[in-house]
Order: sequence, then C-alpha cells, then structure tokens
Amino acid sequence: MKVWVYGNDINTDMLFPGKYTYTCSKPEEIKPHLLEDLDPEFAEKVRPEDIILAGKNFGCGSSREQPVVGLKATGIQAIVAKSFARIFYRAAINQGLVLIECPGAKESYRPGDIVELDLDNDRINVGGKGFLFPQLPPEIQEIRAAGGLLSYTRSKLTAAKEENE
Repeated sequence: MKVWVYGNDINTDMLFPGKYTYTCSKPEEIKPHLLEDLDPEFAEKVRPEDIILAGKNFGCGSSREQPVVGLKATGIQAIVAKSFARIFYRAAINQGLVLIECPGAKESYRPGDIVELDLDNDRINVGGKGFLFPQLPPEIQEIRAAGGLLSYTRSKLTAAKEENE
C-alpha cells in the first residue's frame, strides 16, 4: 500500500484536467489522466488499497464527476484530508468513494510511515499515532457499502417492490 500526499486546495482540474471533460466519461478513459498535471506518476502507479492524504479544501473547483469516478475506479481505500469542498464531498458519496475528514493525519505523516485505516472503529493510525474521525451517518455508510447512490437506490427500489408483491 502506498500513501500519496498532497497539499491544500487540490482542485478538480488538478485531479482530472478539464480539457478531457467532454472526451472521457468512462472510468477506464478517466484513470490514465488522473492527477497528470500535479503528479504524473499517480495514474500509472496507484494501486487498490492505496490512501491519499491531503490538506484542506480537497476537491475544490468545478462540479465535474470525472475526478470522483476516476479515483473510485482506482480502488483506493480512502482520501483522508483536513477538509473537502462540499460539492466534491457530495459527488464522492454518490459514487461510494470513501472520504474522511481528519485534520491531524497529514501533518503527522512522514515519508515511510505506515498508515492503517480502520473504518469499523473510525480510526486512522499514521506512523503509530492514532486519530479518531467522526463516524459517517448511517445513510452514507449504506450508500458507500452499496457501491454508490445508484446501486443503493436500486436495492431500495427492489426491496420495496418485493415487499409489495
């Protein structure tokens, strides 16, 4: 597992360049362009279970879905940041991408530190130092567990239909 560390105000154009907005819509088209102007190695080297640590206001900028869709498709465990832009946060919920607001995690990280994420106990360990983060509301946990809002809604509709039959 690799930890990718970025600063403050990482905007959606840094996550996925706007020049591809109308030519890339599927995860496999988006992934090669993730962070290409900020961190050219990211798209090639990111692996499932990796974690992104970042500063404040992660995901600020325009309200495009591609950054979230692409990051979700990489299989990363989570993005842990001091804070998130609200529109990015909502898009992440819709896609089932795990975002964790934990102000001290990035500041405590030193290259080579082991980072362990424990979603069941709302805890992240960074270099042996533990941080608690607020538990996600049950509805958001259900959406995440379902893989995103669309899957969650489909499962609810199916359950309601079966109940009425």
